[in-house]
Amino acid sequence: MVQAVSKLLTFDEFLEQYPEDGGNYELRQGRIVAMRPTGLHEQVAALIARKLDVEIERLSLPYFIPRTCLVKPYQQGEGYLPDIIVLDKQTVAEDPYWKQAMQRGLGGSPHERLHQDKSSISIGKSAKLIVEVVSTNWQDDYLTKLAEYEKFGIAEYWIVDYKALGGTRYIGSPKIPTVWIYQLADNEYKEGQIFRGCDSIESPTFPELKLTVEQLVKAGT
Repeated sequence: MVQAVSKLLTFDEFLEQYPEDGGNYELRQGRIVAMRPTGLHEQVAALIARKLDVEIERLSLPYFIPRTCLVKPYQQGEGYLPDIIVLDKQTVAEDPYWKQAMQRGLGGSPHERLHQDKSSISIGKSAKLIVEVVSTNWQDDYLTKLAEYEKFGIAEYWIVDYKALGGTRYIGSPKIPTVWIYQLADNEYKEGQIFRGCDSIESPTFPELKLTVEQLVKAGT
């Protein structure tokens, strides 16, 4: 008996078939995959978002953090849902996928945290920063998404490994909670900066940010 192989989805088909159950999903190798972050994972992401929001407000920066926003990378059959994405309201307005969301009535004010199902971007310069908080599938953040966000042109990428889940070749042995920050230069990520313990995280986008790795570890315990 020959078993039929289900059709792999494109990003546009993913948007059309996005489950309407209130959950979070990504497109991985043409298939819809449920994202099920733990409560502690959410606490760490929420702390980072709050700290970034403070900087955006304090400095009157033309950025905002949507509640959800899908990223359409260059790799076919992929669609990512970052834990945090900081969008530039001046450039995202020209992104064709963001425009489609606005036309569907899913946009909202760029000055507020948005709740917009299936809002998405397809141009790297639409985003100033992406943060991924590491889960058990740590290879996605350290390998797959690092490469894809680089090709996509994300100016700054954080890998927040607050539980030290990554491989020893990345965070050493014994494993220590680590935050990596990658900055794009000449279309390539420079060697990632490493932050641990009481280190203050140094963000090129938010140079006056007051946040330590220790605070993130505390939020996740």
